[in-house]
Amino acid sequence: MGLIAEFDIDCDALPLTGVAAAVSEATLALELQYNHGERPMFVVTVTGGSARALESVIDDSPDVADWTRIGESGETRRYQAVPARSFEEQLGDSLDDLAGLESLATADAIIERIEVRPAGWRQTGWFADRDAFGRFASFWRRNAGFDLRRLARDGDPEPPGEGLTDRQDEALRSAYELGYFDIPRGATLREVADELGITASSASERLRRAQTRLIAETVATTWPPLPN
Repeated sequence: MGLIAEFDIDCDALPLTGVAAAVSEATLALELQYNHGERPMFVVTVTGGSARALESVIDDSPDVADWTRIGESGETRRYQAVPARSFEEQLGDSLDDLAGLESLATADAIIERIEVRPAGWRQTGWFADRDAFGRFASFWRRNAGFDLRRLARDGDPEPPGEGLTDRQDEALRSAYELGYFDIPRGATLREVADELGITASSASERLRRAQTRLIAETVATTWPPLPN
């Protein structure tokens, strides 16, 4: 069964992070058109902020060779931009494993959304299976920074417990996907901790806090009061 994941890639060498840093009041969503060879065209959707300020920053960006405003609607504007460098040229000084970066382009995955942030990219993607997601996550953990925000099987309903912190949600979902809650267990606490990049004691505490909060929000509120 496939997985849906939302995660942050912490790498300020990724395209357009400098633009996002300079216009922090705007939200930048990026699409990559891979039918343009080794330099996929950028399609950028910008919401909020000043159009004049943004376009001045794009003019000066080392990531963009040329750009065109395609259209606008209210506070949302769409641009098409020609990248100034290939991904290898863009990231070559920051990543050691460029061959691994190229292999991600053929992974069994579809990146549905890229939000450009000053520190890197926030992505939402569909992955064919756990192995496909694992290869993707492992590459970025080795070469930059990777922070998993959401992980779910496709077809799952929206998760309950909006009061969960991002780290608690990540811990629960990682443990679930690894089989930690299966009978018998499909993974140890140590394996869950390794997936999260924390100690086993920290993983245990995070899981307990997450489960306590879920019980408080989704079960305890429906229980009748205890008799006096």
